[in-house]
Amino acid sequence: MMTPREIVSELDKHVVGQQAAKKAVAVALRNRWRRAQVAEPLRQEIVPRNILMIGPTGVGKTEIARRLAKLVNAPFIEVGYVGRDVDTIIRDLLEIAIKQCRDMAKRKLEQQALDAAEDRILDILLPPPRGAGLATGSSGQSTQDGADSGPSSTRQKFRKKLREGELNDREIELEITQPAPALEMMGPAGMEAFTQQLQQLFSQMPGRKKTRRLRVAEAMKILADEEAAKLVNEDDIRSEALERVEQQGIVFIDEIDKIATRSDLHGADVSRQGVQRDLLPLVEGTTVNTKYGAIKTDHILFIASGAFHLSKPSDLIPEFQGRFPIRVELQALTVEDFERILEATDASLLRQYEALMAAEGLELRFQAQAVRRLAEIAHQVNERTENIGARRLHTVMEKLLEEIGFDASVLPILKRDANGQQSIDIDAAFVDERLAEAASREDLARYIL
Repeated sequence: MMTPREIVSELDKHVVGQQAAKKAVAVALRNRWRRAQVAEPLRQEIVPRNILMIGPTGVGKTEIARRLAKLVNAPFIEVGYVGRDVDTIIRDLLEIAIKQCRDMAKRKLEQQALDAAEDRILDILLPPPRGAGLATGSSGQSTQDGADSGPSSTRQKFRKKLREGELNDREIELEITQPAPALEMMGPAGMEAFTQQLQQLFSQMPGRKKTRRLRVAEAMKILADEEAAKLVNEDDIRSEALERVEQQGIVFIDEIDKIATRSDLHGADVSRQGVQRDLLPLVEGTTVNTKYGAIKTDHILFIASGAFHLSKPSDLIPEFQGRFPIRVELQALTVEDFERILEATDASLLRQYEALMAAEGLELRFQAQAVRRLAEIAHQVNERTENIGARRLHTVMEKLLEEIGFDASVLPILKRDANGQQSIDIDAAFVDERLAEAASREDLARYIL
């Protein structure tokens, strides 16, 4: 139900710049809602306008697709250009959707599951006395003697203590069903469906039961999860997951430029064209058989991305090009972009490192000049060596704070305020002291930064 402007506004919190790409994916997402308002049979004729993102590495192509899917909780999978049977892309996407649907169903049933887990713990804490049986009450109904016969004040007192956390540290013996170990099977090419069936067969084998002593708080979590699993209707989950994949699924194909047929080369182009032709039916719309049912890929949104340094989009075969009618170009990051990535985005790098050091009782104080200098160094190293975009900031920040992270307590720059809080001021001089030499020498920058 979000408008394109609202979608772009949400993406702005995590990705700097690249407005053309954000607008393209926002319109594609909104078109799904628009299509749902169209009556049949026209609705079936409206297919997604798949998107091709063109730009250097580390500028936000993958992040835009990930955040878009997360924004609407859509089934999402990121794949490379080789190394897997194309049908397994959809099968893996369905597995992701199954997990999403199961988690959502468990959250809806969370209170019921907690109530059931609570009763099981109370049964352990207050077992019925030996010899207690069934007696007939005055109403003619059967009741159990002991703790559960009629309204038990003791049970209610324990229930109140349990809910208030007073029993969290008490230990109880709990019989836990341990799931069967996950079995990874590698089958021959073309036998992926059979391999999946074998894995499913082994996964359905009953697990062993084991008695463990646990704190009540830990037992509550385990039992609540068991009870939620009992309440969930697996048939409904599968049906919902199939629908979500077909109508909301997003497949992100990275490094699509690696399978482009370059005009100046001819030897390896046959295999590259082969990969394109393998992907083509998936993107055009086909039916993929899975262990949960058949999936039509006609309305799955495909987003492809590539740097296209050594090739260009027109080097893709015409049929494949035609299935990605929306093309957007992402720009290389500037110094100003690096500054915004460091401090202006949600969960920015500076906030992350401040939180990590706060866990050690250290307060990092980044001055504006230091942030600017970090951005300049990251941009400079990208220009002089390999341009890896925003990923360079992670390398630069790790090198900058390496000594602090290892042993801050012996640093001469450590300060304590009146309350005894330890703090470290990071200014431009601090940044230059640790990074300037490596950044200025190309040989050092290549190996260190």
